[in-house]
Amino acid sequence: MAFTPKGKHLVAGEWLDGSGTFDSAPAHGPVHQFAAGTVDLVNRACEAAEDAFWSYGYSMRGERAAFLRAIADEIEARAADITEIGSQETGLPEARLQGERGRTTGQLRLFADHIEKGDYLDRRFDSALPDRQPAPRPEIRLIQRPVGPVAVFGASNFPLAFSTAGGDTAAALAAGCPVVVKGHSAHPGTAEIVAQAIAAAIARAGVHPGVFSLIQGGSREIGHALVQHPLIKAVGFTGSLAGGRALFDLCAQRPEPIPFFGELGSVNPMMMLPEALKTHAEALGQGWAGSLTMGAGQFCTNPGIAVVIDGADADRFIGAATEALSKVGPQTMLTDGIAKAYHEGRARFATRNTVKPLLKTESSGRTATPNLFETTGAQFVSDHALGEEVFGPLGMVVRVGSLDEMEQIARGFDGQLTATIHMDGGDLEAARRLRPVLERKAGRVLVNGFPTGVEVADSMVHGGPYPASTNFGATSVGTMSIRRFLRPVSYQNMPEGLLPEDFQG
Repeated sequence: MAFTPKGKHLVAGEWLDGSGTFDSAPAHGPVHQFAAGTVDLVNRACEAAEDAFWSYGYSMRGERAAFLRAIADEIEARAADITEIGSQETGLPEARLQGERGRTTGQLRLFADHIEKGDYLDRRFDSALPDRQPAPRPEIRLIQRPVGPVAVFGASNFPLAFSTAGGDTAAALAAGCPVVVKGHSAHPGTAEIVAQAIAAAIARAGVHPGVFSLIQGGSREIGHALVQHPLIKAVGFTGSLAGGRALFDLCAQRPEPIPFFGELGSVNPMMMLPEALKTHAEALGQGWAGSLTMGAGQFCTNPGIAVVIDGADADRFIGAATEALSKVGPQTMLTDGIAKAYHEGRARFATRNTVKPLLKTESSGRTATPNLFETTGAQFVSDHALGEEVFGPLGMVVRVGSLDEMEQIARGFDGQLTATIHMDGGDLEAARRLRPVLERKAGRVLVNGFPTGVEVADSMVHGGPYPASTNFGATSVGTMSIRRFLRPVSYQNMPEGLLPEDFQG
């Protein structure tokens, strides 16, 4: 029997109605009705999260690890239903959702293993020096402690891995922070079934029910109320630059400002060096086309810009990319709104006198087809809009006359999630010039690869200088993401029996 959503909010273990309703807008399949969020529900969820923090925030790492594993188990127990409703709501193929579910449960289990080891606590110890002159030193210990309740905003393009039980939620729970999720209206049914899995894990692990709440879509007022609630101590967000910046500003304007960890947008430039193009032009063009159109281009790491040195090898690269892109048919986008924004972005590029269309296609409704444009380095520098993200399968080739001009282009980029160097052995000196520039621009610098696909691992950084993210020192993917929801506390001359239990092992 197919999953039928309750259409309600989950607040501290209770399924509640809201004020008014909204309908889902699936790519295919049945339309479901959901209760809209209210400010009162936000207040109840935040108060329950604060109440839960007094037990969950001081729980043992092993208990939290068991809870994370229980969430993963409960998600997998609902695998078929999650795939079905997720595909209906987003239009994503079943294989993609199955892979994303595996990533979601995998990161929950990875975080469980990570916190059990205890290294993330960054425990430090300075012994007392009672005889030090001119003044003695007291004993000082340091450890990372959870900050308190965290607000998480679900992402449109990853209904599982960056949403209800995704990376932000998993990281906060691993740190010891209760979570209030603002569900994304693009996939409310998917959010609900994952929330049901978390509710089952809460009962199974015996943790306070206020440790997790889900408030479904509503007006912007709901999101504003959540980030401004005095009991919320940090926010995790993945979404648009405009929406993220508005919430970031609200966090900064609070009587008690709080950190806003927003991942906002990126064009993820690729620098195509001469020897690489001479040897691999066709393969690189085809590879770029595949990365550019993966998932209808709806990845935050979509490589939207390729910078090439003008010449015959650049022509071969562009020809191969254009041919490969021309064979890609219409793809369903995640929402009507995302599709509309893509169509408008394509139209803006198509009418600019600073660009030349290489592949110009028309699409309508909720579908997208690839588009490819070309400009010169001088035109790219003079027209800042050419470096702005168009979310979808749209690419821009920037032709430059020399390595010096390529470096100039690299220096002019805004902050990025990723930057890529494609190189061969003879390009090493050129790559050495570019690497320091690109590492100042991006959180992840790649060589000879395509940035779509973000590994969940200890060494991954998914973030970067603004506007890629609002906190260049943080990552939203990998075990280091847990550190966003911790703060260091020093303990001076504290007896062993009074220290937090995490000091013990």
